[in-house]
Amino acid sequence: MRISANTGGFDATALAQIAQLARTDREVRAHEQAHLAASGGHATSGASYQYTTGPDGKRYAVGGEVGIDTSAVPANPEATIRKAQIIQAAANAPADPSGQDRAVAAQAAQMEAKARLELARQDTETTSKIIDAIA
Repeated sequence: MRISANTGGFDATALAQIAQLARTDREVRAHEQAHLAASGGHATSGASYQYTTGPDGKRYAVGGEVGIDTSAVPANPEATIRKAQIIQAAANAPADPSGQDRAVAAQAAQMEAKARLELARQDTETTSKIIDAIA
């Protein structure tokens, strides 16, 4: 009795490359979907991918990105804080955030800190006005 594996006519090197490309494709797609799922509606686009063609002629995703709106909410530091927190969560959502992901998270953390300072300034102004009104 003869048992043979269906290798599609590919040698061991090509089969290993196809298997690696398939793994990378799954990881890239899961990574970008994690960003989208955590974006809280701030994504400016769906996932876009960079592809390579394997020895089997199929295209495999080897990189990707999701656009996200990282602008502050004008004249609303509380909303900006919430948005910054969502952006940080979206940037850090994948199990293995990239350097770019970490940079976006850091940018969002700065945006949150700036909004917190603005909120504190507004609170100080409001408190001063109340004190002036009762004095």
